[in-house]
Amino acid sequence: MKPVALLASLAAALSGGALLLAGTSAAVGPYPALRDCQVFPDPPAGLSPRSPSLPSEAAWNQDISKAPVAANSAATIAYINGQGGDRLHPDFGSPREYGFPYAVVGAGQRKLAVNYTAYGSESDRGPFPIPKGAPIEGGNGSDGDRHVLVVDRGNCVLYELYRAFFEGGHWNADSGAKWDLRSSAGRPDSWTSADAAGLPIFPGLVRYDEAASGRIEHAIRVTFESTRNAWVHPASHCAGDTASPDAPAMGTRLRLKAGYGLGGFSGAGRAVAEALKRYGMIVADNGSNWYFSGSSDRRWNDEGLNRLKRIPGSAFQVVKSAAPPHVC
Repeated sequence: MKPVALLASLAAALSGGALLLAGTSAAVGPYPALRDCQVFPDPPAGLSPRSPSLPSEAAWNQDISKAPVAANSAATIAYINGQGGDRLHPDFGSPREYGFPYAVVGAGQRKLAVNYTAYGSESDRGPFPIPKGAPIEGGNGSDGDRHVLVVDRGNCVLYELYRAFFEGGHWNADSGAKWDLRSSAGRPDSWTSADAAGLPIFPGLVRYDEAASGRIEHAIRVTFESTRNAWVHPASHCAGDTASPDAPAMGTRLRLKAGYGLGGFSGAGRAVAEALKRYGMIVADNGSNWYFSGSSDRRWNDEGLNRLKRIPGSAFQVVKSAAPPHVC
């Protein structure tokens, strides 16, 4: 960032509401702290994060390391591996084009109108406090999903857009959703969000600061090439291509087997692997097999992350869910 731009950014931050992370085509990170905003609360009483019982329908931060294995776990893993790549793949790193960038704003951030171009009936109405310079997944010139993620740390609200373009003083997006970070409430059944599963994206990202601390205390977002025409809570929407009961439904939870050795991992990679055992992954979208999501951040050690590609899909198991599947 040029000195003049940096001074402008600092002045905006001190004003209390303006953009705290500018969106550019350059590498991003570090990110502003979320202050007192918890990224979704613990599960309700009786389903604590330490509970060995079935996973809560809404909890991102529940310990599922002792939850029972789904009856069709082996068949689902075999199905997944038969549709594409069969090894874990971190879909993020230090280059700007990899991973999800995000912006953090204050309570006084100006709200801009959002015009929905595809799924308006299943989207939350704007305006949203998403600055015109908010970083776009893949960069401003991307022709991909173009997700935009913004956390209002003054009100602890998350805003997310899918296929977002800024023009004429407002945002155009295929869909969008806002999330109260203090609540575990999900979308209405059958509604999408900025993600195909109707889930929030931000809480499922591996963020550098938490990985560097050695503790990731939430489930991680993952994609698969073929998904079932069904969803299971915490998901609320599906975009599957098969009715096969062996295919993973949106919202399916998987975890790394307890007996899988972690001796070859250290640093952030070790933190990720431990989180995969304790909190697992949640199926959130269609995409490359076993690709799991994180923040775009210049500080990532890409060599360390690449070691996670050694982990085979066969080292995972499907966790039995407390919620029944909803067939589309």
